[in-house]
Amino acid sequence: MNATELHHLDAHQLREMVQSLQAKVQATESALTFKQAVIDKITHEMAVLKRMKFGAKAERYSPDQASLLEEAVEADLEALACELDGLAAGKQPATDRQTARRQPLPAHLPRREVHHEPHSTICHCGCALKRIGEDIAEKLNYQPGVFTVERHVRGKWVCSHCETLVQAPVAPHIIDKGIPTAGLLAQVLVAKYADHLPLYRQESIFARAGMALSRSTLAQWVGACGVQLQPLVDALKRELLQHPVLHADETPVAMLKPGNGKTHRAYLWSYCSTRFAGMHAVVFDFAESRAGQHARDFLGVTPTTGWRGTLVCDDFSGYKQLFTMGVVEAGCLAHARRKFYVTLPRFHVQQVMQPNGCSPRSLEARSRWPSASAGGCTSLRSN
Repeated sequence: MNATELHHLDAHQLREMVQSLQAKVQATESALTFKQAVIDKITHEMAVLKRMKFGAKAERYSPDQASLLEEAVEADLEALACELDGLAAGKQPATDRQTARRQPLPAHLPRREVHHEPHSTICHCGCALKRIGEDIAEKLNYQPGVFTVERHVRGKWVCSHCETLVQAPVAPHIIDKGIPTAGLLAQVLVAKYADHLPLYRQESIFARAGMALSRSTLAQWVGACGVQLQPLVDALKRELLQHPVLHADETPVAMLKPGNGKTHRAYLWSYCSTRFAGMHAVVFDFAESRAGQHARDFLGVTPTTGWRGTLVCDDFSGYKQLFTMGVVEAGCLAHARRKFYVTLPRFHVQQVMQPNGCSPRSLEARSRWPSASAGGCTSLRSN
């Protein structure tokens, strides 16, 4: 209709035309709002699918990772052997285990001699001692990229008058009669647990540095160090249980079952102090299952005794029994935030739900009632 035709319309006809145009505009706005809601919904679904497909995922299992389980078994066996030796030491004379003959350390490695002599070379009878020989023990040391050999020389001194033999005592070592120094053991442990270098990779690194150390030997060292560090772990646990607030969580790990070569899902429970505590510490407790009894045993919680404080954890049911025994529950805000992050990762609620439009939740209603207007969607939501 052109401008000339509008002049021939009366007031009633103009009123009807305005109402018709308003209805068309409202219908167009409703359709645009609905389409925008569909676009927002598809955009959200696409973002979630991209995160699921291209987001960070756990590493896939590879044949090389099988050696990680073998290393853990060898380390555990050595730790058990050390503990059994310690228990048997007080009951019966210690006997040397049958071990393979050790190969001498390579001659091309540089040597550094450490001399151990008596504090005094005067015998208790007053005569001067005479040096008649020495005992030498070679220890393998490691600095990043360089192997060296420490020659611990203990001189033998004898009194020609009373034939008294004097010699400095053997310096204490982490592994008795072993070749590694504390520096080499620290390198192996830090590389394995802090730098995430499994023993089979360290074996290759040491081979390039000129020293062949098998992963079974490295695993035995790790197990022996674990036994020696147990008193430190116990002391750290006692100190941790003095804190009024602790964090707790558990993560699954693969445990190799002896005999059948298959893996079983075990759990590594972690307990740590808060970021506001004076001492920052984490204690890991290995358990073969996810039963809540493991958390109660670690915290020493019983209906009448044990740790009484605030435990920050997720909503795992294994912790619920603790909260009936006097432990205060503090929910994890990271887990509460997770659902909001998954639901609305890239846009705000105002963009999803327009004041005069339909939210993605009302799309189902619009599919059932295609003729419903925007106001109808609002009324459906309110009902």
